[in-house]
Amino acid sequence: MSFDAKRHDSYPDDLIHGILKSVKSIALVGFSNNEARPSYFVTKYLIERGYTLYPINPALAGQVFFGAKVYASLTDIPAPIDMVDIFRNSEAAGPITDEALALNPLPKVLWMQLSVRNDEAAAKAEAKGLTVIMNRCPKIEFGRFSGEIGWSGVNTGLLSSKRPLLGTKSWQKRTL
Repeated sequence: MSFDAKRHDSYPDDLIHGILKSVKSIALVGFSNNEARPSYFVTKYLIERGYTLYPINPALAGQVFFGAKVYASLTDIPAPIDMVDIFRNSEAAGPITDEALALNPLPKVLWMQLSVRNDEAAAKAEAKGLTVIMNRCPKIEFGRFSGEIGWSGVNTGLLSSKRPLLGTKSWQKRTL
């Protein structure tokens, strides 16, 4: 099948949901130890949801955050990974994709964060059998599917400052 860039303009919910349910290990390329950076709190969030995270940042290699050791590159990770999450710019996604495609075994998913899109890298990854997601955030998608995003009234039509009570029908679970 040839690469179809238009197919990456939006994704079916069942595809995103299926990815989030099936992957267990994620290499997050572009991790930052700055608490104000999205890669910091996405890493923390995904670890809290049960994923095994491998933060990637050469300047922080060897340090530990949220119980996860930081690695300098994808090739330094000592275990197979299911998904590579790219938290770098669109241009950097090309070389990162090349590094991911050199792994053995290959990851199942190549995920590019919000505002990150590289059609050439996506075409390479798809040609090798990877599922590619671009311009999306797994944290946001997890929250959407688990119902957590509804806790703050987002996209529900109802805003409330009261958190649902445990044991009531309105309680939201933090799982897919």
